[in-house]
Amino acid sequence: MDSLIKKIESQEELANQLDLDLLQREKLLEKVAHFAKDYLEDLHDAKAFSQKEPQQDAFRIGQSQKTIEEILTIFKEDVAEPGIRASSGKHMGYIPGGGIYASALGDFLAAITNEYAGISYASPGAVAMENEVLNWLKKLFSFPETAVGNLTSGGSIANLIALTSARDKYGVKNQQILKSVIYLTPQTHHCIHKSLRIIGLEDVIIRYVQLDDHYKMDTIDLEKQIQVDKSQGLFPFLVIGSAGTTDVGAIDPLDEIARMAALYKLWFHVDAAYGGFFILTSKKNLFQGIEKADSIVVDPHKSMFIPYGIGAVLVKDSTAVLHSNLYMANYMQDALSDDLLKDPANVSPELTKHFRALRIWMPLQLHGIAPFIANLEEKLLLTTYFRAQLMAAGFLIGPEPDLSISYFWYPFKEDQNAFNKRLLHHIHEDGSVFLSSTLLNEKFVIRIAVLSFRTKLESIDKAMGMINRCLEKTLKEWK
Repeated sequence: MDSLIKKIESQEELANQLDLDLLQREKLLEKVAHFAKDYLEDLHDAKAFSQKEPQQDAFRIGQSQKTIEEILTIFKEDVAEPGIRASSGKHMGYIPGGGIYASALGDFLAAITNEYAGISYASPGAVAMENEVLNWLKKLFSFPETAVGNLTSGGSIANLIALTSARDKYGVKNQQILKSVIYLTPQTHHCIHKSLRIIGLEDVIIRYVQLDDHYKMDTIDLEKQIQVDKSQGLFPFLVIGSAGTTDVGAIDPLDEIARMAALYKLWFHVDAAYGGFFILTSKKNLFQGIEKADSIVVDPHKSMFIPYGIGAVLVKDSTAVLHSNLYMANYMQDALSDDLLKDPANVSPELTKHFRALRIWMPLQLHGIAPFIANLEEKLLLTTYFRAQLMAAGFLIGPEPDLSISYFWYPFKEDQNAFNKRLLHHIHEDGSVFLSSTLLNEKFVIRIAVLSFRTKLESIDKAMGMINRCLEKTLKEWK
């Protein structure tokens, strides 16, 4: 035994380097806090996009140690500077959110305490907080108290949970897959297709429902396709609507889709990852019918401005969710609870679970809901302003958007797609503001996604200045 104790003691000094003392912790925290202060102070004037490449050698892990100053320099030069500056209000590509400061503090506390948020037995407070955030979401979307929910890493896993529940509710497996039908539109987010492949439904029949002129689902075509499929002995079981598409921000006619789903006994799923929280705004009427869905997905890291890494799913049929996710293990017997739905691990693929609730609960407690609503209303108005400025500059724009995503292109007399690709090339080269593109009916268009809480009137004016500079440059090249 003495020799064993000596071996333990021989490792102790080196092992203790991971358990920092007070002075060491304060020094590191001071340096990191100073970096964060400088980063945020410089954010206003920094470019939103850089084509600079990180130095891969900087990330190599070896035996040598680095100082905190050296580590922060690597982080600044090879992580924070290259690519899209996602925290910038001048990031208007894809779906920006910004990442509010209070959430970062919540993440810090979650990491310091290392709360395990999967099982109530382990951390009753962390689980109770998650469930209260989910209760708030149920009220927001008029879902029943009996609905089950989960805070996920994002919309992809949230959609996967919902679609797995629909699959298991309708018993879609084995040979049944080949006769089962899902209805969606070409505007449905691609993570839906990934989820279907992951959960074994790659060979299911997918019907693409026609779109109207505003890129919304045509419910007349939906009903027609359902009727044809049923008459041919197929098994329609799922229809997927969008509440804020990624390309154009369109909200499908949810109430009418809900009516069809009820009439033909389909599971109705709504992907509201981007648009869901706009239900808090003057656009609430566009969400009529979302409360009739069997499942919905929202992403707080989009239209609640929380840092990347938090989505949410609500599902009305708790039995289906438990069937998909509930498993027991002998080593977990001490943590067994009579209330299976209380534990997030029982309603999600995740057993190890990050304490995500704090990153949304903390800012809501600090700020209340009013500033979030004001930000969303502001983004709707800024989108209207942006579109007006684009038209005045000679660009063509898409139809009036439902939310805060729109698109534009320059009507060049020759190859418009090639011209607008070149225009976007110069926009990315400039980098002052970041915009992204998409294809609509084979037409190349440039998107504007006005969503970050840091995007203000000045940001739009800077974007217009950049766009006009890049347009002038592109026109000169094409003369």
